[in-house]
Amino acid sequence: MKLLVATGNPGKLVEVREILGGLELDLVSLADLGLEAPEEPFATFQENAAAKATACAPRASLWTLADDSGLCVDALHGAPGVRSARFAETEEGRRRKLLDHLRAIPAARRTAHFFCAVALASPDGQRLYRAEGRVDGRIADAPRGANGFGYDPLFLPDEAPGRTLAELESAEKNRLSHRGRALQRLRPVLLRLEREGDVE
Repeated sequence: MKLLVATGNPGKLVEVREILGGLELDLVSLADLGLEAPEEPFATFQENAAAKATACAPRASLWTLADDSGLCVDALHGAPGVRSARFAETEEGRRRKLLDHLRAIPAARRTAHFFCAVALASPDGQRLYRAEGRVDGRIADAPRGANGFGYDPLFLPDEAPGRTLAELESAEKNRLSHRGRALQRLRPVLLRLEREGDVE
């Protein structure tokens, strides 16, 4: 069964495919279908995820999975938060800007968390399933590791001391990441969708 993942980020699509490994779902992206990514105008991850899923599902005539996720840094009052992907124009620029903002902040106060809200919408846009995931940690002094995207090379999860998310093997990263946790919570619904082609 074909399932639209409402993202234009190739790194995110790869990660979702890895997390949902074992499910017989054919995951396609917005780019695969020639669709534009919808706006993310809301102030919460949950609202943005739901808006993307319910906007894209009818356009694609497919069940659609969308997420909104971001990095929330305590010393920056939760920034970049829902603006994580728009903090700067490039991934490298976003990481550099974050480190610039934290230059005067000691390591002990660089606490942060990644948060992810996921939403699964039916093709008619009338049914919506939601889940959330979070991982706590802190921000490193410099990027490390190549197995990830976005802020992964800067984030030191509490559950893997001394290593950034980008330094973890994919299986370990997906087990403890915010997106991995959110999608695992949604997995029972996706299993029903895989088996039955629909869920009530």
